[in-house]
Amino acid sequence: MNPLTKAVQLAKQEQLQKGGVARRNALVPGKITYSQTRTVSLYPGWLRQNRILTGEDSDDAARAYKVLRTQVSQRMRQQGWKTLGITSPGHGEGTTLTAINLSISLALEPHHTVLLVDADLRHPSVHTYLGIDVERGLREHLLDGMAVEQILVHPQQNQRLVLLPGSTPVSSSSEMLSSLEMLELVQQLKKRYPSRLVIFDLPPVLASDDVLAFAPYLDAMLLVVEEGKTQREQLARAAELLQATNQNLIGTVLNKSVEQNSMHGSY
Repeated sequence: MNPLTKAVQLAKQEQLQKGGVARRNALVPGKITYSQTRTVSLYPGWLRQNRILTGEDSDDAARAYKVLRTQVSQRMRQQGWKTLGITSPGHGEGTTLTAINLSISLALEPHHTVLLVDADLRHPSVHTYLGIDVERGLREHLLDGMAVEQILVHPQQNQRLVLLPGSTPVSSSSEMLSSLEMLELVQQLKKRYPSRLVIFDLPPVLASDDVLAFAPYLDAMLLVVEEGKTQREQLARAAELLQATNQNLIGTVLNKSVEQNSMHGSY
């Protein structure tokens, strides 16, 4: 190879490497300024009382959520997925708590932002867990056409986390979740920011048809089960129903486990 040809090839390789770095850097969110989104402060005492991570935790629960978030984010990136629904077979098995803590843990990673949507329209509770007062939420967007920007909430302590809360409960929840307005919202949330993951807190699979109506709009689902409460038959039925919607069920989370771990004690 003559020196001129070698120099040209080296220059091309250098340009490709620089371009790759630029593209990767373009996907990594820098400092974010929320000019339209309402910013609120969360109170650490309230969060601890409700078993919510503060973002600075280093206990067993925080480590467990970091393991979960790494598995989830790796799978989402590998598949090019942006939206994840979190549900459970029945009531009170820890879906909302898991959705909040997973979102907080995911938002600590530097290469994406996270939007947590309270899509449990019958029993919206994300704002209650976090101690946030809300007057408008997903209901007002779907029924009244209120702009999403007027609804979003940014917790001041979490730079990369934004919430789309619920407000007052609605009875026609499955119709709203399967509506054209909801489909357009999901598409909007997926496309507006390429480095954003969107997490949906959903009602139980077996309690109504809400999740089955909404699941086809999402890329993947995560099931939360509670040790000593969720029955094997309930878990099998929930998984069967989700898979019938051609849904990607990426795994299950065992909540309130009492198994002893030799390194980290009891979870």
